[in-house]
Amino acid sequence: MLKSLCCLNSTSGDEAAVRDFIINEIKDYCEYEIDNLGSVIAHKKGRKLPKKTVSINAHMDEVGFIVTGITEDGYLRFTSVGGIDSRVCLDRLVTVGKNSIKGVIADKAFHLLNADEKSKCPDFDNLLIDIGASTKEEAERSVSVGDFAYFISDYVELGDGYIKAKALDDRIGCMLMLELIKSDLEYDTIFCFNVQEEVGLRGSRCTAHRVNADIAVVLEATTAADLCGVSGCDRVCVLGDGPVVSFMDRSTIYDRGLFDLAFSVANDNGIPIQTKTAVAGGNDAGAIQTAGNGARVIAISLPCRYIHSANSVVKKSDIENTRKLIKELLPKLYD
Repeated sequence: MLKSLCCLNSTSGDEAAVRDFIINEIKDYCEYEIDNLGSVIAHKKGRKLPKKTVSINAHMDEVGFIVTGITEDGYLRFTSVGGIDSRVCLDRLVTVGKNSIKGVIADKAFHLLNADEKSKCPDFDNLLIDIGASTKEEAERSVSVGDFAYFISDYVELGDGYIKAKALDDRIGCMLMLELIKSDLEYDTIFCFNVQEEVGLRGSRCTAHRVNADIAVVLEATTAADLCGVSGCDRVCVLGDGPVVSFMDRSTIYDRGLFDLAFSVANDNGIPIQTKTAVAGGNDAGAIQTAGNGARVIAISLPCRYIHSANSVVKKSDIENTRKLIKELLPKLYD
């Protein structure tokens, strides 16, 4: 399921492919609705009615690109949709528009760079996509301004239990939610597959108002910097050390009681767990926390190397330990 989800293209504002996949997976297991922005809100019946409303959240969108213009000689001008470092884009293969036109993000050859250019990475204003067209008219027969573009990246298993793919942020969260919806749950639970997280938590702001949960769990991927030469807190989180439960990021101060409960449950059940040793990034919890009557929020994330690139990497054991943590934690949230 994760491979299928990651191989779909769905950036912010263009989530239809992932939404259709999700609906096909859940339609026989729960009732669902689609809000005006395009998020899916699924109502899964459990064996009991809960005292508190609990929502589980993940986002369907991924970072990508959008075409902003076409040059006279057939190159595509573009910008990013979501937070992408232009350094991870150079010479990457992409697919553009509904016709899936292949292209390469053009980069001046190293031999032609002057001394100043060698010390800097070009920004998106100075990058182009080469689709093999020679004129503007030729390019316009295949591509239009406003078309979305995506990294092309295979789903590959690496070494001892690692996975490399695009869009692991946040197709992992979507996969875990699909598994929960297909399982037998003790309590009624609401699942929100949100749109447009990568451009300002827009979808979750709408679903949170509609659901008005007492407690919200956000399933995510988060930045790992466990690279050679990086030590201590600078590693932020580590692949193989289990799910990441944050205390604070740029959009949220997380509920301390839920934070402590997650660690207590993990320790009682022998589940490896870690926290994020940097106040950085953010996720849908930032919008959910302050919507409606307010919600207590917790984020449970997979450590992910090279996030927001064509080649993010996670470890299978972290996925399995996140499953275990959710299974043990979820029943304790409803009383």
